[in-house]
Amino acid sequence: TRKQLTEEEVKKNAETYKKQVFKILNPEKTKVVFNSHWLGKLSFSEVLKLCSKYTVARMLERDDFSTRYKEGKPIGIHEFMYPLMQGYDSVAMQADIELGGTDQKFNLLVGRDIQREFNQEPQVIITLPLLEGTDGVEKMSKSLNNYIGINEAPQEMYGKTMSVPDSLMTRYFELVTDVSLDEIDKIKTGLEYNDLHPRNVKKRLAREIVKLYHGQSAAITAEEEFEKVFKNKLYPEEIKELEIKKDVLKDGKRGIVNLVKDSGILGSTGEAIRMVQGRIQA
Repeated sequence: TRKQLTEEEVKKNAETYKKQVFKILNPEKTKVVFNSHWLGKLSFSEVLKLCSKYTVARMLERDDFSTRYKEGKPIGIHEFMYPLMQGYDSVAMQADIELGGTDQKFNLLVGRDIQREFNQEPQVIITLPLLEGTDGVEKMSKSLNNYIGINEAPQEMYGKTMSVPDSLMTRYFELVTDVSLDEIDKIKTGLEYNDLHPRNVKKRLAREIVKLYHGQSAAITAEEEFEKVFKNKLYPEEIKELEIKKDVLKDGKRGIVNLVKDSGILGSTGEAIRMVQGRIQA
């Protein structure tokens, strides 16, 4: 169960989400509302009425609830409230369509059921596959440090994309670029028959992603910088300097995992280990 956030933390996080989403959506044509506007006005009797519109049996159909119940692991009543709250959001907004990842399918379907209970036409739901992160194993997540941030600098975005496993290149093309499906099919065929070199395909993928959020010029510059550093072995334009305190050295040495953690780039030793295994060398 996630830690409950304060109102201030929610608003602060919301601002970062808006900065990201407005890289894609037009802010002048987008209205952002907090669901506290309607959830905060519900009386306890109205909350109970909402709860009466769904059953525990239906809640236990959700995979994670079902698994925990079978294993005898605790499930908080408040956890059952989340799908109901999300479902009531659809009622309050009279939603026609709701988007979400495939992991949200249950919650989206609850929204349809709750809308019916309130005599509304049930929304259409559209789910999208979850994208694996740059490690090629876990789903992309900031907490796992296997993500490519929408607001990251072009060079960082390009470099991270180049670390994506070859096996995931076409999946990234499909899910995070504007390249047509016909063109992606040609890329798949070219890779399958060795008509296209994987590195060149990945460079195009990196350009497409950077171009989407920073423009064509930034994509070209990011590629030139990447080639300069990793192909021609030259120094980048900007290099972060890290001062190591003498008292942390052991026999005048410091392990690379600890160095990465010392840099402040990552928050834990586990994240540093994954980063070193993935794309840091010394």
